[in-house]
Amino acid sequence: MRAAHLLALGAGLAVATPALANESVLKGIANPAEQVLQTVDYANTRYSKLDQINANNVKNLQVAWTFSTGVLRGHEGSPLVVGNIMYVHTPFPNIVYALDLDQGAKIVWKYEPKQDPSVIPVMCCDTVNRGLSYADGTIILHQADTTLVSLDAKSGKVNWSVKNGDPSKGETNTAHVLPVKDKVIVGISGGEFGVQCHVTAYDLKSGKKVWRGYSVGPDDQLLVDPEKTTHLGKPVGKDSSLKSWEGDQWKTGGGCTWGWFSYDPKLNLMYYGSGNPSTWNPKQRPGDNKWSMTIWGRDVDTGMAKWVYQMTPHDEWDYDGVNEMILTDQKFDGKDRTLLTHFDRNGFGYTLDRTTGELLVAEKYDPVVNWATKVDMDKKSPTYGRPLVVSKYSTEQNGEDVNSKGICPAALGTK
Repeated sequence: MRAAHLLALGAGLAVATPALANESVLKGIANPAEQVLQTVDYANTRYSKLDQINANNVKNLQVAWTFSTGVLRGHEGSPLVVGNIMYVHTPFPNIVYALDLDQGAKIVWKYEPKQDPSVIPVMCCDTVNRGLSYADGTIILHQADTTLVSLDAKSGKVNWSVKNGDPSKGETNTAHVLPVKDKVIVGISGGEFGVQCHVTAYDLKSGKKVWRGYSVGPDDQLLVDPEKTTHLGKPVGKDSSLKSWEGDQWKTGGGCTWGWFSYDPKLNLMYYGSGNPSTWNPKQRPGDNKWSMTIWGRDVDTGMAKWVYQMTPHDEWDYDGVNEMILTDQKFDGKDRTLLTHFDRNGFGYTLDRTTGELLVAEKYDPVVNWATKVDMDKKSPTYGRPLVVSKYSTEQNGEDVNSKGICPAALGTK
């Protein structure tokens, strides 16, 4: 059964190649006693090989120490561990602590950025931060006000900082950061506030912007090649995003990138999802609203998109498509394939060939999902790759004066 490929993620996990990735990150990934990335590795597996604590002895654990960050809002993202130092971050105001694990979590240094509290009401839907990353002796923090900061891992001293957005325009940050080769790649939040969302690569040593690729807009802003970038195996064509919006609506079109990024060093491609289109009211934005709600495969050196796949065209339900893209090398239909598996908040699980972007599996992973019956997998069909929406649960088809009820999942998503 093909659906098994959505779940069989334990075998053939994608492995980084030292020649093409950041050596310090690879060293940390290879050492299970350390954690240098929020998702443990570039493949987004979140899998630890540590086995000292197991099902038999977990009952014997005792508290060794506790630590309070002093911040009461929602904490997301994991601490990092490099050597004997644990790096802990907080939600706004995004304090970073370096704790010595050999000395009962003694504070080695503390970094507390000065941020304007006016950024708080612009953030959705809490003041969370999904985590730090470590690379080349530095801790990388992307603050709520979109300031990207490189900190010396030993001292906490600021190496450089750069603004990635403008909170006065609705741009904030809640996502994690991805160090790849000589770059650090970051996203942006603010789709609820009409932001034209993007991913951006900065030089890891200097903070200089290297490239930026938008989710919606003209081809040169998207960093797509109309003839080479593909969607479901075919070139996207000229103005693929612009043609799916009315007038200048794309300028406030959303598609934010507040989740997680994965990376295949052999292919030199990064993978991530873009979020919901803006505004929430679908009646105000006719069309597919490309390329919101899309899985992207981008070249990390140039930012150019190799392929895209839009999961929820004209999203009516706020199903942000930003959850992890999990990379595995497995057999599919008897052939060795480079796979990407993504469990979306819309309730469907997807498996694609991450080299080509070919859609291999698209099935519900929760049987109570009802907004669509299925994803059309007939390559000869004009609706190939699209979800078949149930009219009863379409807010737009029902009209603005009808209270559509019983939609599953709700805006919080299946995952």
